[in-house]
Amino acid sequence: MSWALWSGIYKPLLIGLGVFSCLLSIWVAMRTGFFLHAMPLRTFLRLPLMWWWLLGEVVKSSLEVARVILSPSLPIQPELVELTTTEETDSGKVILGNCITLSPGTVTIDVHENRLLVHCLTAQGAAGLRSRESERRVARLEIKR
Repeated sequence: MSWALWSGIYKPLLIGLGVFSCLLSIWVAMRTGFFLHAMPLRTFLRLPLMWWWLLGEVVKSSLEVARVILSPSLPIQPELVELTTTEETDSGKVILGNCITLSPGTVTIDVHENRLLVHCLTAQGAAGLRSRESERRVARLEIKR
């Protein structure tokens, strides 16, 4: 719906494909049990703050990775960081891992029980992970199942 309003293109084929993709998304969500779990209203209200914080982190990480890549000495210091998370739900762990991976220079390689294995391009990125700010932000969402 938003895309149709923003694009201004109202051809029957595009509208039909849009309706089809929406119905397909709902069908997949129903098959995976997405609608069986209620998400508290407070989580939806806290999401915009989380998104703004994450956008800021992505911008900072992008600038840092650009600085490293454009530097003639290429000061890459790859590091594997194992984080132990206090997130209790699978949703919280997935959101945490995805937030880490969305930031350039870091990739969540593995999530097992309460541990996340993350590859960092620089020591500064690893230090940022160890500060546990991303975990605190995800914990504020309070996703309980």
